[in-house]
Amino acid sequence: MLHFFRILICITGLFAVGIPAGRSGEVADGWALANHSDNLTVYTRPHEGSSIRECKAVGIIDAEPIVVKRVLDDTTEYPKFMPYVVETKIITRTADERVGYQRISPPIVGDRDYTVRVKCESAPCAAGGMIYCNSWEAANDLGPAEIKGVTRVKITQGSWLLEPAGPGKTRATYTIYSDSGGGVPTFLLNSANKTALPKLFDAIRKQARLSKYQGRS
Repeated sequence: MLHFFRILICITGLFAVGIPAGRSGEVADGWALANHSDNLTVYTRPHEGSSIRECKAVGIIDAEPIVVKRVLDDTTEYPKFMPYVVETKIITRTADERVGYQRISPPIVGDRDYTVRVKCESAPCAAGGMIYCNSWEAANDLGPAEIKGVTRVKITQGSWLLEPAGPGKTRATYTIYSDSGGGVPTFLLNSANKTALPKLFDAIRKQARLSKYQGRS
């Protein structure tokens, strides 16, 4: 899975603790504000031993956490709504873990692919409802062999944290660290990681409105 869709590998699926949207300057654990809009706040921080920065985005989605989780778990639909995703394949799946392959086709840089292992966790929220977390890391040894003309992404790790934010709302925290694999200047990758996140959240917000993701939680 997941993700997905990392746009230019920021979209390429840490149990991150969310940072309140709107806080400026330096924040906890080294995160610094990179971009802020009415419905999304993006942070970055250095990653030890790498010039590529980690990214985190925090935003409100107008759907219950279980509905957003259903969207994120529906990886077979990613090519229809996730930016730049052109192929997905579930390799193994259990109740709390799955292994999946994805190929993305962002402009300019060419196709990339990767296999990831996704761990799915949940816990009751003290204020009511449930908290969900999907966290992933690269698992290319469990997926298809490399394809000629497609760059294999060797490093990708991150998470989605979904918390209740009032009736019918989810506070979603997306965290990603990924190396796109060859041919992409670091400054371009870091810039893309910050600007691509709003597209990702918009895609999920739109998909979460579909009736097939509604139902009993």
